[in-house]
Amino acid sequence: MKMQGLFLVAIFCISYTQLVKGQTLRGCPTTCGNVSLEYPFGTSPGCYYAEDDSFKITCNKKDELLIGDRKVIKISHSGELRVWVDISYACYDTKGTLSYGIYHSYKLTNLSLSTNNKFTLVGCNAYALLSTFGMRNYSTGCLSLCNSQPAANAECNGEGCCRTDVSVPLDNYEFKTSPARLGNMTNVHHFNPCTYAFLAENGTFDFDALEDLKNMRNVTAFPVVFDWSVGDKTCTQVGNTSVCGGNSKCFNSTRGTGYNCKCFEGFEGNPYLSDGCQDINECTTSNTIYRHNCSAPSTCENEPGHFICNCPSGHRKNSSSSCEPKDMLQYFGWTRIFLGTTLGFLVILLAVSCVQQKMKHMKNTELRQQFFEQNGGGMLIQQLSGAGPSNVDVKIFTEEGMKEATNGYEESRILGQGGQGTVYKGILPDNSIVAIKKSRLGDSSQVEQFINEVLVLSQINHRNVVKLLGCCLETEVPLLVYEFISSGTLFDHLHGSLFDSSLTWEHRLRIAVEIAGTLAYLHSSASIPIIHRDVKTANILLDENLTAKVADFGASRLIPMDKEQLTTMVQGTLGYLDPEYYNTGLLNEKSDVYSFGVVLMELLSGQKALCFERPQNSKHLVSYFASATKENRLHEIIDGQVMNESNQREIYEAARIAVECTRVTGEERPKMKEVASELEAVRVTKTKHQWSDQYPEESEHLLSVGILSAQGETSSTGYDSIKNVAILDIEAGR
Repeated sequence: MKMQGLFLVAIFCISYTQLVKGQTLRGCPTTCGNVSLEYPFGTSPGCYYAEDDSFKITCNKKDELLIGDRKVIKISHSGELRVWVDISYACYDTKGTLSYGIYHSYKLTNLSLSTNNKFTLVGCNAYALLSTFGMRNYSTGCLSLCNSQPAANAECNGEGCCRTDVSVPLDNYEFKTSPARLGNMTNVHHFNPCTYAFLAENGTFDFDALEDLKNMRNVTAFPVVFDWSVGDKTCTQVGNTSVCGGNSKCFNSTRGTGYNCKCFEGFEGNPYLSDGCQDINECTTSNTIYRHNCSAPSTCENEPGHFICNCPSGHRKNSSSSCEPKDMLQYFGWTRIFLGTTLGFLVILLAVSCVQQKMKHMKNTELRQQFFEQNGGGMLIQQLSGAGPSNVDVKIFTEEGMKEATNGYEESRILGQGGQGTVYKGILPDNSIVAIKKSRLGDSSQVEQFINEVLVLSQINHRNVVKLLGCCLETEVPLLVYEFISSGTLFDHLHGSLFDSSLTWEHRLRIAVEIAGTLAYLHSSASIPIIHRDVKTANILLDENLTAKVADFGASRLIPMDKEQLTTMVQGTLGYLDPEYYNTGLLNEKSDVYSFGVVLMELLSGQKALCFERPQNSKHLVSYFASATKENRLHEIIDGQVMNESNQREIYEAARIAVECTRVTGEERPKMKEVASELEAVRVTKTKHQWSDQYPEESEHLLSVGILSAQGETSSTGYDSIKNVAILDIEAGR
């Protein structure tokens, strides 16, 4: 593995430095250094597409082709542009103080980041962000953790190195890469003082722990692919006025704006020039892709865009277009040849068809069995057989049924995408609507996560948990079938643009009570205690009545009855991750309590759990919320849509609960059952106050008999009933 990553970059560079003259307008330069120039790009007036100055590029005195200040590697007719993009890095001393570093920011003109790139972080106990700035701000990134020096053959899977796909909104043209360190540097500084973040084209970087963690082998830039297109109209809109030349056709750009051109089948060249696409002579070309398949070169006849195969000398074509000796045709006559050929063809076709059908059936059966085992079918059956009778409702769906339900996994059916896979909207034969999760698996650990989600959900039967209906293991990647929740996620309602952020305080308080009750049920009342491990607003779904549904149990863990905590690899989401769990790796129910506290803060403030636009000390909502509470300025961060004179007491009580849930030490946090009871008490107390305001005479009567005393004393039908309601809601598994 040593030096393999640098070797790949070197091979990539050599492959593009072969001097091939480009196709440009007559009288214009065809090369700049080792890079060929291709129209509609050009370096001088009259040499590039005149209606768009973004196609003007520069050839400097060093014979380097530049677009802006970036060096161009290759221009492709298909709408791709490869350039060198520098690495961002940050280096720290042994105290964890930033010593030096460079964060690179780029502004693109009429270019978009291609999905053929990966965003990569190299470093220990660090994270990196790729942030875009445009009509829609967007951020993505990944987290890398190290307990010790990674092995020399370690892969880029989260230990010393992590990477993520690039899926940037198409209306963003400016982006920035930035790495940052997490935690103390003392344990890792001797082998990794720096953190590196960069974009690279797929296949151009292969992680080498021995070399890359130290200095990235002195590589300062990587090839990055950008998409380009002509104009901002579709092919239909431009019609015959497109820049596409002869023997070419227009196709809409994958960027979502503008169009590109390509030569017809059987032609090659620059489709943006009037005569750029030239016929390929399949009879003489040495290119195996386009070369003819005739019996001999002498029988090949070139035609514009294609070729035909003639019969050799002494032969002629019969009615089935095959070549037969002329004497044989004369001897047997056309009728006998036709009948014999037809009969023989039918016999052969029947025999071949029978063999193919049998082989296809055997192959499909074998493939389905292979996928079944590959997707953990044996493990699932073994676990389900001993998990109890509750699993009889988990239905096994067929591959054909899933294809029909999703209309062949049509893109318009996609409900959402994430680290665990893609979720489609499905319609079953009985017209019931379901959500079908197509897992994204790459190794055995992810197979275990899939099996884990099936097992966890099979143990849960609760009205506020998304119900698992069944699964399909016959496909290349396994599928999970859930009940369909129609109104998106809590994150969408609080921060997204798909829904109007109009959740009232009553809605938010009820949602908080439902989430807390569900988590308390998972911790205390399920047949086997369950820790969710990834509680966040993006994993809380809302139905048409805005009822909360807890989802995404891919990271959850079943806790044996004889244990209170487990030691696991740290997993979760930045902003919601329990700091004690992060530092120790010890997982217990208080980790969910911390994450719920962050969710409750989001409900109260309407702000995201982690926001890099806030001041340095307030990027994390927990610290922002805690400091505001300590300084008696909580009203500054409470969402203005929910705060009023009548509910301040309830909001401040909920804020107190949120702060207690997010205390640094798990022992100081309340249990989830206690949190649910306190929130239910707030909710019921609020209902009483509203009832009292609406019926003052009845309220005075109740006060006179002592049920609603100012000292908070209760009778058998007063505050005790509140507790009973709270407990009933927590343990409401069906």
